[in-house]
Amino acid sequence: MALALSVGMGSAAALEVVKVGSTPGVTADAIEALKDEAKTQGLDVQLVEFTDWTLPNEALNNADIDLNFFQHQAFLQNAVKERGYRIELIGLGLLQNIGLYSNKHTTLDALPVGAKVSLPNDPVNQGRGLLLLQKAGLITLKNGDDTGATVHDVVGNPKRLQLVEIEGPQLIHSLADVDLAVVWPSYFVNAGKKEQAGKGLAYSGIADTYYAMGFAARSDRAKEAKLTQLVQLFQRSPKVREVIDASFDHNKNLYTLPWQQ
Repeated sequence: MALALSVGMGSAAALEVVKVGSTPGVTADAIEALKDEAKTQGLDVQLVEFTDWTLPNEALNNADIDLNFFQHQAFLQNAVKERGYRIELIGLGLLQNIGLYSNKHTTLDALPVGAKVSLPNDPVNQGRGLLLLQKAGLITLKNGDDTGATVHDVVGNPKRLQLVEIEGPQLIHSLADVDLAVVWPSYFVNAGKKEQAGKGLAYSGIADTYYAMGFAARSDRAKEAKLTQLVQLFQRSPKVREVIDASFDHNKNLYTLPWQQ
């Protein structure tokens, strides 16, 4: 027994700890799903959950965690600009598509002139929503596919849509009051309305990889072996794919695995 205990302790000590910060939901669940497989490859993955979108980058910048997995490039660039972090993405993990939804109309062609359309009011996600509206043929933006577009960059609006800016988490609740809303399908899944998540009138897709969530590391550790190993394990793991697929109700319209493209 003493020998077995000694061997077990030695094996545990040999594992390299990797602390990964995330937020509740599919990203945290996917990291949790990776733990057992990572141990067989010498990594002790420890999930640290945060309940807001500021602390994961603060913790990473302060070296309290090794990686975080909750944000896309657009969000990270804005955080770096505002706070001066030396943080960068070292690998992609998940692209959560956004969709156009309506409780009043079954097709985009049915939208009336002057229809109300709600979209995110924050500078990072508003551009993404506008790009989807442009992709759907509803508007034209001044600078084409520029990800930094705002409502002031709309130069073509044949149906004279009224663009209503709303806080991201409230977009799903705006459906009762508008003709069309830009909503993350995962919001419906999290609200127990999986069937509605699959009823979008249009979705973003793999061309939207600028908004793919990735693993962020401090720039001075971006090439550290155990960190790149974890990202590679995540991307190859069947268990991770199962958990992600189940989180989106097995509907491939709702998400993309961006590293596969």
